[in-house]
Amino acid sequence: MEKLVIEGGRPLNGKIRVSGAKNACLPILAASILAEGKYTISNIPSLVDIRTMLSLLGEVGVETDRDGEVVQLNTVADNDAFTAPYELVKTMRASVLTLGPLLAKKGRAKVSLPGGCAIGERPVDQHLKALRLMGADIEVEHGYIDASCSRLKGAEITFDMVTVTGTENIMMAAALAEGKTVLYNAAQEPEVVDLAKFLKKMGAVISGEGSRTIVIEGVDRLESADYNVMADRIEAGTYLCAAAGAGGHLILENAPVYAMKAILDKLGETGLELKILDDSTIDIRSEKRLLGIDATTHPYPGFPTDMQAQFMAVMVKSRGISVITETIFENRFMHVSELKRMGADIRLMDKSAVIKGVKKLSAAPVMASDLRASASLVIAGLMAEGTTEVHRVYHLDRGYEKFDIKLAAAGAKIERVKE
Repeated sequence: MEKLVIEGGRPLNGKIRVSGAKNACLPILAASILAEGKYTISNIPSLVDIRTMLSLLGEVGVETDRDGEVVQLNTVADNDAFTAPYELVKTMRASVLTLGPLLAKKGRAKVSLPGGCAIGERPVDQHLKALRLMGADIEVEHGYIDASCSRLKGAEITFDMVTVTGTENIMMAAALAEGKTVLYNAAQEPEVVDLAKFLKKMGAVISGEGSRTIVIEGVDRLESADYNVMADRIEAGTYLCAAAGAGGHLILENAPVYAMKAILDKLGETGLELKILDDSTIDIRSEKRLLGIDATTHPYPGFPTDMQAQFMAVMVKSRGISVITETIFENRFMHVSELKRMGADIRLMDKSAVIKGVKKLSAAPVMASDLRASASLVIAGLMAEGTTEVHRVYHLDRGYEKFDIKLAAAGAKIERVKE
């Protein structure tokens, strides 16, 4: 077990390069199941979840080899393995993304019910409902989703709620289905669009990605393809929050500016000085106490739930009162108690956190409960007086590549040590 030890009060100065987007990499890697042949996928971050997905692909007939940010895949023909075992799936909910490709390509899929962060219920019922409409026979028993079909058939599918992984899973399944599939109330996230671009390179016929209605015309065969994955908008937003809280002058490189409007707009409202230098470079200056403002999470293009905890960390030292409302997950305020240990003035009211800005935070030992909560506690540690210890940083390593190393290179005094 490891922890991060942070000496607060140091501004961030210099440059940080944003890594590839985990939430785009995972479905794109899973899509390699759909066609035999060799793939070169670039801009892949070194993360626990990525390693888990590569191991999972190995279980179902995809050979993997990694060299830095480049992953080589070779999907073997005539491999009939179709099981995603609990031992791999239990740590990562995105493993359910293998369900659609396995079923569409092999006619059979047996995928353990997924695990991941403890931030509330994230049911897969929308995935199963859609696949049943496409003709799949599905049983859920003994902790596994067991699905089979002769060939999936196109269908009109309306998601009861916006689901990113559900949209991605069914988009992949529909690419090899017979006939046309229409997805209503589809997720609009940039990562969904990135997957659609990759599938199109493989020969899929898709239109409407990035809107609430996506149309997929099924084809008989797809081909392997190479692809460069988009940069991580949530990682970029996290560094923006770190600079906003700690102060200083930071330049973000390889940032997906086109996908960050809600994040940039919200931080701009606080008085943070932001300059967009080009389509992948952001200049941030934070030299004054920021203004407390309200934020409500929504599916894209709204303010992302994956930025709520980091933004809250900035707000705890802001001027005035801010209200942060969480509409996506019902249990995503677990970082609040830890921030309060550091002197934050936060009151929870149903789905909202009411934050009265304080002039200073005091360092304290804190415990991370999930991926984004981990990042918020690191940001708070950068802002606090004294030395903060953040425990359970394995959560952090699921979604941030070299987080502590990148921050240290920009002037933070942060060290990873054994417990």
